[in-house]
Amino acid sequence: MKFKYVHNNINVLDLDKSLTFYKKALGMREVRRKEGEGFTLAFLTDEAGIHEIELTCLEGRKEPYNLGENEFHMAFHVDDFEAAHRLHQEMGAICFENDAMGLYFINDPDGYWIEIIPQR
Repeated sequence: MKFKYVHNNINVLDLDKSLTFYKKALGMREVRRKEGEGFTLAFLTDEAGIHEIELTCLEGRKEPYNLGENEFHMAFHVDDFEAAHRLHQEMGAICFENDAMGLYFINDPDGYWIEIIPQR
């Protein structure tokens, strides 16, 4: 029996805003979409296309999602750490920097944290 890790899901309030963020901040692209009664799923992937993020937008939801203590996060390697940092700084997306570890975090429009790690 073999398992393959396929995707992670996060819920978003404004699908268009999230799609714009993930494209600009991380170079992700939408690869497919599923619409059903009261929901839209948009699947995003990076250049390698190995793993996907499923953005779920529930129709009519207005209040932000409770992320608890926000102790979970996604992580991305980047080949040009300085350029990424400049971009994320210009976007106002950096929410925490850890100079000792040489990495930083950005947050998406819904408050999810994303770790940015230089490729070493």
